[in-house]
Amino acid sequence: MRSPSPGEWRSGKVSRGFVADYKPFMFVDGEGVRCSLYVSGCLFACAGCFNERTWSFRYGQPYTDALEEKILADLAHESVQGLTLLGGEPFLNTGVCLRLVRRVRELFGATKDIWCWSGYTFEQLTAETPDKVALLDHLDVLVDGPFELAERDLTLQFRGSRNQRVLDVPASLAAGVAVSWERRVDATESYEQLERRALI
Repeated sequence: MRSPSPGEWRSGKVSRGFVADYKPFMFVDGEGVRCSLYVSGCLFACAGCFNERTWSFRYGQPYTDALEEKILADLAHESVQGLTLLGGEPFLNTGVCLRLVRRVRELFGATKDIWCWSGYTFEQLTAETPDKVALLDHLDVLVDGPFELAERDLTLQFRGSRNQRVLDVPASLAAGVAVSWERRVDATESYEQLERRALI
């Protein structure tokens, strides 16, 4: 695994518009109930990757209008907190991911949050190609950095290795430096209320 120089890896050259999987109503890909889209294709090729089959840009099926409409319909469910983009590498599939996140913002505004896992760091993405910067601008939370087997820590929340960070993207963009994300809990809600709100 190596770190690319800015602009070296371009979505328009490598992506084939394929997705590996779509999983609605998930509880593990970020905070709350989520709709998770796994795009196909990754050049980071991290040792110990949990989803190695998605390294191929031709794995799975092409992204379609029908799948997009299903994702948006699932997101409309009142218990769903937001969308999660994983892979593969979302920032090497910006044709698919930008199309979807723009629709999400158009239909739901800020009422649904958008999380993304990436092998790129926040600092790399801010110096990257316009499509990558545009996708970053639509995110609420970024789990950044490649998985490093030597840094693996199974006790961490939302990340697999200690080098990875869970970042508040709007705050990071405003500050010009990486800002850690903090779980937002409504102190007026009981545990039972939170459980009921998460039920499908």
